[in-house]
Amino acid sequence: MEVTNEDLDRADWRKANRSGDNGNCLEVAPLPGGRVGIRDTEAPDQAPYVVSASVWAAFVDGAKKGEFDF
Repeated sequence: MEVTNEDLDRADWRKANRSGDNGNCLEVAPLPGGRVGIRDTEAPDQAPYVVSASVWAAFVDGAKKGEFDF
């Protein structure tokens, strides 16, 4: 299922509570068809990156386990 511009406009974009208001954050939104949108708060007008729910779940799991820590 393809995500439309209307889907993106209606999306409930949210960011982590601890991110503050400095604009250096990522926002995510659930989208139709089991997709998840990811966008940069510094560039909300740019097209978001859209992934399947399973890809998002794998990313969140890896982040919780510290797999992406520098």
